[in-house]
Amino acid sequence: MTTYLIKRLLLAVPVLLLTALLVFSALHLAGGDPVMLLVPANAPASVREAVRAKFGFDKPLPVQFVTYMSRVLSGDLGRSLLSRRLVSELILEKLPVTAELGAAALSLAYLTAVPLGTIAAFKRDTFFDWFTMVLALIGVSMAGFWLGLILIFIFSVHLKLLPPTGHGSLEHLILPTLALGLPRIGRIARITRSSLLEVIDMDYIRTARSKGLTERIVVFKHALRNALIPIISLLGLDLGYIIGGSVVIEHVFARPGLGDMTLRAIYSRDFPVLQGCMFVLAFAIILGNIFADISYVIVDPRIRH
Repeated sequence: MTTYLIKRLLLAVPVLLLTALLVFSALHLAGGDPVMLLVPANAPASVREAVRAKFGFDKPLPVQFVTYMSRVLSGDLGRSLLSRRLVSELILEKLPVTAELGAAALSLAYLTAVPLGTIAAFKRDTFFDWFTMVLALIGVSMAGFWLGLILIFIFSVHLKLLPPTGHGSLEHLILPTLALGLPRIGRIARITRSSLLEVIDMDYIRTARSKGLTERIVVFKHALRNALIPIISLLGLDLGYIIGGSVVIEHVFARPGLGDMTLRAIYSRDFPVLQGCMFVLAFAIILGNIFADISYVIVDPRIRH
């Protein structure tokens, strides 16, 4: 397992390099000059050229990319073009807010969807199964930002039960957690149901029932554990989805997290900040997949061999 983890971490290096190259290329090919954000509009050309040379924007793009990556490999993500603060400091400052929202949204999604999918599978072709799958389809079809606005309108504007924006208390966390977590419940429930339907008719399930085991033991110890592989795979991907989805959700609810900082960096063309945020997103997806691979072995030891 240790050798496997080392190999996976080494394979993550080219993925991060490719991510950095794609983000770097997209930023510079999208048009616009970040220097115009750093100097007044009526500044003379000589001043703009001096600023461009100071930040290295006058060099060819391949040279800029190599220079940037050499700094990243040494642990320096650069400084924000606007605030002049270290990008690593900004990320460490904003990351706990995003991690709090992500943990709450993932917990809501999986603690709700897995039981729903499990019950739907063992009560297939009943009203509960039909009703659950309809709700799942509605959840999959909902956009997070639209749901966030609807939640603000209902619970903040109309009912005045919860604050619409901000950060700092449990009340501020409820609405963004619902907006980010509810759309995932449908997909997770459908995959849980489908995965369980593949195993509940197998011989070992019938054998477990014939031994007189209670239905709870049959479901959770035998059926669900053997149906967990697709669910774990989805969890690994959801770690990246949560951080990516927080870009819009945090902006809708004015939460000062990594997602909101990413969107503001896009608006202001703050290249170092945006590149640093993309590194965190790519790294989260890689860690999510490694976590999923480790969980496979825990759930099904046969995979180890």
